[in-house]
Amino acid sequence: MTTRSTTTPVPARRMALGLAAAGAALVLAACGSDGGSGNTGHGAAPSASADATTAAHNAQDVAFAQGMIPHHRQALDMARLAADHASSAQVKDLATRIEKAQDPEITTMTGWLTAWDEKVPAAGMAHTGHSGMAGMMDDKDMTALEKATGKDFDTMFLTMMVEHHKGAVEMATTEKSEGAYGPAKSLADAVVTAQHAEIEEMRQLLGRG
Repeated sequence: MTTRSTTTPVPARRMALGLAAAGAALVLAACGSDGGSGNTGHGAAPSASADATTAAHNAQDVAFAQGMIPHHRQALDMARLAADHASSAQVKDLATRIEKAQDPEITTMTGWLTAWDEKVPAAGMAHTGHSGMAGMMDDKDMTALEKATGKDFDTMFLTMMVEHHKGAVEMATTEKSEGAYGPAKSLADAVVTAQHAEIEEMRQLLGRG
């Protein structure tokens, strides 16, 4: 990517996880059997059009797609753990909505890069290949999440996903201001809107709202 931000240091994330755990477990226990908040995710993602090869796009549009694809893939990896690891129905519902929103967006951005004859990030790059990207978890974070269950998983998932979403919002905001390709700027706007809403939802679940 051409625009990268310094991520929150790993020790700070460790501290955030520890500080969040005690209070969040009580909140999640109290509301774990409730349904979702009704937030339906990002909505329909713009699709790659037939004229994508001739439409005006710039280096920022390419960087946005090449960065957001692995960023979304890691979010999907995290979300798919919730079905078997989470104890809260609300966390499971949120994870399902994240998956349903971001999976089609990966397909859309892959289509853009293919049409532009640009490199599509390899699937394995969702982890160490982009560990310096804003909001991305490192291997230790992902391993800890994979091992967690019940309320511990719920708290860890929400805390990590808030940070992950903040990174996506940062990347999308850059695309909105510096990109040239209309569909990419529209998708970036949708990401900012939806993920801001999900951040607030997750903060409520963590008892920080």
